[in-house]
Amino acid sequence: MIQKFNKLNLLIAFLAVFALIQFKVIDKSPIEINPESDFLMIEQAPKEVVELIQTSCYDCHSNLTTYPWYSNIAPVSWWLKGHIDHGREKLNFSEWDSYTPDQGDTLKVKSADMIEKKWMPILTYKIIHKDSRLNEVQREVLVDWLRN
Repeated sequence: MIQKFNKLNLLIAFLAVFALIQFKVIDKSPIEINPESDFLMIEQAPKEVVELIQTSCYDCHSNLTTYPWYSNIAPVSWWLKGHIDHGREKLNFSEWDSYTPDQGDTLKVKSADMIEKKWMPILTYKIIHKDSRLNEVQREVLVDWLRN
């Protein structure tokens, strides 16, 4: 009887904590963007590259994030927001004009390296966003374009 009572108390405590953490929501406010500051506009990317980058990179590396349904559930939402903030900190395609030409060149080479090594998009993103998965031809198109 005592074990059942303890398990029930533990379950109630877990559910209470889970319910309470839902009140700490992440900021998903749209960020004002200037299309003329965008990487794809400045670099005049071809249509194929535009589609690949928007599908595989922009949710984490731009101010045009599309938040999925699970971004409303803590603590997953906190983890997701941390990934997005970190991604934007490393590279933000929406603010491409804020980088110097040398920084931009470095970021393109680093991006190409990460894509070539299959480190980007990250595995956790690819699991849920199947359209973000790059096949070998798509990966080669992106890497070649970013390096040239």
